[in-house]
Amino acid sequence: MSQQSDTVGVVVPMFNAERTIGATLASICRQTYQALDIIVVDDGSTDGSASIVAACAEQDRRIRILKQPNSGVAAARNSGAAATDAEFLAFVDADDLWAPSKIALQLRALEQGGPSAGLAYCWFAHIDEDGRVFSLYNRPDAEGRVLHRMCRNNFVGNGSSILVRRCAFEKAGQFDSSLRARNAQGCEDLLICLRIAESYEFRVVPQHLVGYRITNTNMSSDVMQMLRSCEIVLGEFRETYPQYGTELDAHLVDMIHWLAVRALIGGRLIEACDLLGKFFTLEPRLAISRLPNMLDVYCRSRLVPRWIKARVKRLRNKNAEFRPLYMETI
Repeated sequence: MSQQSDTVGVVVPMFNAERTIGATLASICRQTYQALDIIVVDDGSTDGSASIVAACAEQDRRIRILKQPNSGVAAARNSGAAATDAEFLAFVDADDLWAPSKIALQLRALEQGGPSAGLAYCWFAHIDEDGRVFSLYNRPDAEGRVLHRMCRNNFVGNGSSILVRRCAFEKAGQFDSSLRARNAQGCEDLLICLRIAESYEFRVVPQHLVGYRITNTNMSSDVMQMLRSCEIVLGEFRETYPQYGTELDAHLVDMIHWLAVRALIGGRLIEACDLLGKFFTLEPRLAISRLPNMLDVYCRSRLVPRWIKARVKRLRNKNAEFRPLYMETI
């Protein structure tokens, strides 16, 4: 275990996050691993976010804030990484939360993996705008050389779940800010994980140490932009690794499925119908088999009106006796 001698740079990109940034910083400051250099990058906020960060910095001198014109999440993360000389880098969005042992356990995993281990990730829970957990389904176990598995599935899930060696971050070319210029923000995390996986091994901490917040205003709520972003990222790797074409195609189908659920949770019914149509066109049997899970995730979210939850629950109860036979026929 590290003797707290290795500084970890914690980069928090922030844009108009006054409702959540205080809780995010509190979760960072409560880390059991104390050697942190916490850089909040204010990406052109126009609300009271900066003043909240300033108040937190008065209480914890490890926190500092950088300000820049609005340039997007990738550019903000890169600016934060450039502002610290830490050999390990962690990123957390301004509306996500960390468990106290997150950094300590991930740093131990990287140290045990040796120089060939470039990235450690952990499991994450989906939380709503009030911080209530509504999904713990994320339980991947992929370790070692994971490029093949990463092409098939983004098991890491989000940027708040990773700790990386700086050398791996630099070799991967940092976060790709060009996606924003192509109106395709959203999959910067997937892209850098894929690029790191080309050269380094991954390690996993099999615990839910991140609360990944789902709201109607964060970046992943723009489901069509997310789809464009995913298509660009997977297209890049399809050209480089044509032998993984089948896996990349299945990955895109999974993303369409998730974005359809995301649209349902956010009340974007037109976009949800569009995405479900794509899903049923590409993989009709798979789409039918996943409908129960989609309804379950949908109904667990607090963003969904209670009357809709009640109606769906009655519908599922009414049809429960037919489900086993139905599932055998697909």
